[in-house]
Amino acid sequence: MSIAKGKNIRELSKDELIHLFDTMGEKKFRAQQVYEWLWQKHALSFADMTNLSKDLRQKLGEQFSLPALTVDATQYSADGTVKSRFKTYDGHAVEGVLIPTDDRKTACVSSQIGCSLSCKFCATGYMDRKRNLNFDEIYDEVVLINQQSERVYEKKLSNIVFMGMGEPLLNYKNVMRAIERITSPDGLGMSPRRITVSTAGVAKQIRQLGDDQVKFKLALSLHAANDAKRNEIMPINDTNNIKTLIDALNYFYKQTGNEITFEYILFKNFNDSIKDAEELMKIYRQVPADLINIIEYNPIDNADFQKPDEKTVQQFMNFLEKNRVNVRLRRSRGKDIDAACGQLANKEGAL
Repeated sequence: MSIAKGKNIRELSKDELIHLFDTMGEKKFRAQQVYEWLWQKHALSFADMTNLSKDLRQKLGEQFSLPALTVDATQYSADGTVKSRFKTYDGHAVEGVLIPTDDRKTACVSSQIGCSLSCKFCATGYMDRKRNLNFDEIYDEVVLINQQSERVYEKKLSNIVFMGMGEPLLNYKNVMRAIERITSPDGLGMSPRRITVSTAGVAKQIRQLGDDQVKFKLALSLHAANDAKRNEIMPINDTNNIKTLIDALNYFYKQTGNEITFEYILFKNFNDSIKDAEELMKIYRQVPADLINIIEYNPIDNADFQKPDEKTVQQFMNFLEKNRVNVRLRRSRGKDIDAACGQLANKEGAL
């Protein structure tokens, strides 16, 4: 096995590590020790691997890199939400959020540095996409947020949502590989049922999730219930219209039986009328969706949208509930530190 000098050691499988140590004349159990340091003990450098000899650590350091994510800055909201800016090995910044409630501690993680989808209501959509996060960087986000949860709340993470910066399904391989490590017994050992991947709607990749028989939940960021309005705020709808997405979601459900939710942000005088609620109800009835999450809009500098008043929100909710739609109002958390839905990377250098 030929390995390029400086290769990321976490790219190696356990079998490849065992083979490597064999060729180095090292005992097999050393490979297991290194694997544990990488995926369970969360070593940030080879120097951290204290049960290896200094000589072996030096050899590994000469041959491999270990480009771990680090916490660059942290903010604490009045409501208990914690937002972190993580720094990548090549100097990029990416944000993740710990959202605590009484019964759960949720990590909201990013999958890309920036985003290419340009949704008009989302701060990340106004950034360029610099690059995809690698699978081990996504894993590191979860590890670091879990460490925060244990430190601040003395509880481990209970849930993970891929609702941070970027479109997870446009970084498909890395997201899938990260989830494999997060759910693996020799990784973080989390149940896939406690993971939700949120997409702005990449129909082809939603179908791929079905073909791959994934075990996690899926959320579709709908935000408008007809193509004309959705085209206006989400350019991805030009190539992934609502009918195409309905077909893809039905295919996903047929293949996996996994829970599907719709996410719907209410914008004042745009998608908050009873007619909009009727159209949303019709979409809901065409998919075996478990729930519609109605989300409060969180203002950002680049966009002119406003949130509707409480009366309008209540009328919208009442209409859906009266028509036997399972709907929930999701109050935003972390607004005071720009950690709420759609606000990540809102203000340059704000942390």
